[in-house]
Amino acid sequence: MKMFKASVLGGVISALLCSGAAFAGQETVDGISKLKLNYTVNDNQAALNGVDCAALGADWASCNKATIKLTNNGDAITSKDWTIWFPSIRQVLKIDSDQFKVTHVVGDLHKLEPTDKFTGFPAGGTVEIPIVNEYWQIFMTDVIPRWYVTSGDAKPKVIASTNTEDLDSFVTPIGEQWKRTKDDNNILMTAETRFEKNSDVKLLNAGELRGQIMPTPMQVTVHGQDVDLSKGVKLDLATLDKATVKAVEARFKRLGVKTGTGYPVRTEVKKDGFSGDEAVSGAYTLKIGEKDAVITGYDATGVFYGLQSIMSLIPMDGDKKIATLDAKDAPRFAYRGMFIDVGRNFHSKAAILRAIDQMSALKMNKFHFHLTDDEGWRIEIPGLPELTEVGGKRCHDLTEKTCLLPQLGSGPDSDNNGSGWFTRADYIEIVKYAAARHVQVIPEIDMPAHARAAAISMEARYDRLMKEGKEKEANEFRLLDPTDTSNTTGVQYYDHTGYLNPCMDSSLNFVNKVIGEMQAMHKEAGQPLETWHFGGDEAKNIYLGAGYADKNSGAEGKGLIDMSTQDKPWAKSQVCQAMLKEGKVEDLEHLPSYFAIQVSKLVNDHGIAKMMAWQDGVKDAKDASEFATKRMGVNFWDTIYWGGGDSVNDWANKGFEVTISNPDYLYLDFPQEVDPKEPGYYWGTRFSDERKIFAFAPNNMPQNAETSVDRDGNAFASGSEKTWPGAYGMSAQVWSEIVRTDDQLEYRLFPRLFSVAERAWHRAAWELDYVAGREFKGGETNFVDKSALEKDWERFANLLGQRELAKVDTNIAWRLPVPGARITDGKLAANTALPGVAIQYSTDDGKTWQRYDDQARPQVSGTVLVRSVTPDGKRFGRETTVK
Repeated sequence: MKMFKASVLGGVISALLCSGAAFAGQETVDGISKLKLNYTVNDNQAALNGVDCAALGADWASCNKATIKLTNNGDAITSKDWTIWFPSIRQVLKIDSDQFKVTHVVGDLHKLEPTDKFTGFPAGGTVEIPIVNEYWQIFMTDVIPRWYVTSGDAKPKVIASTNTEDLDSFVTPIGEQWKRTKDDNNILMTAETRFEKNSDVKLLNAGELRGQIMPTPMQVTVHGQDVDLSKGVKLDLATLDKATVKAVEARFKRLGVKTGTGYPVRTEVKKDGFSGDEAVSGAYTLKIGEKDAVITGYDATGVFYGLQSIMSLIPMDGDKKIATLDAKDAPRFAYRGMFIDVGRNFHSKAAILRAIDQMSALKMNKFHFHLTDDEGWRIEIPGLPELTEVGGKRCHDLTEKTCLLPQLGSGPDSDNNGSGWFTRADYIEIVKYAAARHVQVIPEIDMPAHARAAAISMEARYDRLMKEGKEKEANEFRLLDPTDTSNTTGVQYYDHTGYLNPCMDSSLNFVNKVIGEMQAMHKEAGQPLETWHFGGDEAKNIYLGAGYADKNSGAEGKGLIDMSTQDKPWAKSQVCQAMLKEGKVEDLEHLPSYFAIQVSKLVNDHGIAKMMAWQDGVKDAKDASEFATKRMGVNFWDTIYWGGGDSVNDWANKGFEVTISNPDYLYLDFPQEVDPKEPGYYWGTRFSDERKIFAFAPNNMPQNAETSVDRDGNAFASGSEKTWPGAYGMSAQVWSEIVRTDDQLEYRLFPRLFSVAERAWHRAAWELDYVAGREFKGGETNFVDKSALEKDWERFANLLGQRELAKVDTNIAWRLPVPGARITDGKLAANTALPGVAIQYSTDDGKTWQRYDDQARPQVSGTVLVRSVTPDGKRFGRETTVK
């Protein structure tokens, strides 16, 4: 009895101690979560100012200095039992404080912990933690929100001051640290420099824009009469299916034009009415007469595009008069694409549908849907529930058996865009919606790299089935070789678990299963799966890249590391080593291309005619004929100034259908101007705005050297001696590492997508034919007719600013251009990159705002703020200061 009593008493005491520890831990978490955190970038060229970036192992010996400040406005916190988990796309190389240590966990996730020398967060005090990071931090979005704290079993909490998308609230303005290197010659955008940049684009009158269709038709003749659509349009749409008719009627309605009565619009399909380059899907002729309009399409898609041309002419406000005209039109490229990444951060079905609707109005026809990546699996696959239940969710589970660890600003909670996926029904709805708008959906399941969400999910499945005694089923779709201990790091800092193993039969089983399920969804949606995107990019160890060298090599200007510890992907996989010994693959470098060829056989077996990949994923294949599918395409994503003007030829000459996807012009997640407040990654360029994209020559890559600059704002040369068979298509991309919300997605897409659509649909007169051996160089050669380009841009910019932006769905958070402005002799002058977008100004620090009128420039004094405003007056652009 005494022993029983002692046991009970011990249990009670133990429970009390545990509950006390848990309470203390939660108290610590609560206290630290209330600290005010500030992040300050101190020096983006630290190597020039006494920091040995090379010895720290920084890529190309480039590093920056920053300071984390934690201010405690509450009671003192002395506990050492806590961890602050924080996202950083820059690796922390060093911490200059003996009270703390920083450890890289996985991906962008780091942890900050106290050492034995930690003296606490004093009440009313501020603790500063100096750190050194790799590379640079020159845009505010290099700092990621939702840092969080844990302590034992206490509930994790986000540090409140970082729980925001308003980075200004905890990140000190970048200020003078906006230059990447001492040779950075970019022009910082201020009110004054923007004004100068915009000054060559004048506001055109309505008559000069009359009869202008966007994107620009192949041929158009505008007549003198107008047609009034205020009483509606009577549409004869027997050439279209019911879903497309519904989509067309909905768009007319949004433009304020009723359907069913009024001006007659007849449609017909006549393939034999087109010949040569005009005998392609999407070609049409349009005759808008005083009594009726007639659209003749090469196919139903051509009819749909002819209707979009009519709707392009309709003004959103005022009367509904459009010009009479005759147009003959056909697409420049068969592939006119928009890519959205929902793997890194999820984006809602509603946002995807809005984007598809807008791209279809611009006659774009391919939606490249990046559904998976290291950070998330976003599509339900029947029979493999872990893919979404684990791989589509983030939370603070260090075992990663219930979710993936937090990444890219999701924090420990699963209630934001870090988590989420499309159900089977969602995906079918998206495909149906796209099909009704003549948009083909191309799903991408990225592999063999960028596959961590899938790999971890299948490990969770393996564990579950092994516990159930189902060893055969457990191994059926496993993606990681348990013998593989390779020390390898992917481009976004995941270890070997970021690559599925290309040597295992179970990996092909997995791919075959996913292809079959995706194909079934497309079939149910009524749009056969015609193209499978393999992904394939970046299957490498970044520490074996050119910017690193062995610590004993004596190399200069590179990060010095112990190269003897680094492995190529799958180097220690026994399965892959056996395959190499059998001679099935030449070497480890050939594994991604080998795997792509194996996957192409599965794609072909499913009756899918085309496979695509990012070009580096198939770089070791001899040519396109090695793949089993009837057609093989690549997204080409070399930057032009790093040799892309030459290397693009190789892919076309090897028989690949080349879709131009250059980061330096077509990555819409990159900043829209050189201003630290503008969001975006910038490894490929410091900015891409509507004007730069409009001036892009996708079918003569070297030409772009005359009309743009490199990442550092410097002129560059481009040319090639090789033949160029021509591009198959053109695509714009939004990668979502730091695109955490639907609004941020739409801010990146629009209005830049208008410029993408223009170049994908229409070849401008100032675009030159490719000539082998001709070299272009900014500031030196003058092959391009710059005056014609500038005049064309002025027309296009006015169409956007005066007419098209007003038509964009009011639910789309498109980016308003930040105005340019200057004060001369006390008078304010302001402009925007897109004439017609309204400007407001404030002389009382934003308390009140007045409409700016360029015909009556106001007299002002002191500091003035300017901003742009949407046509409906409900949204405002970013404010800028005029001094």
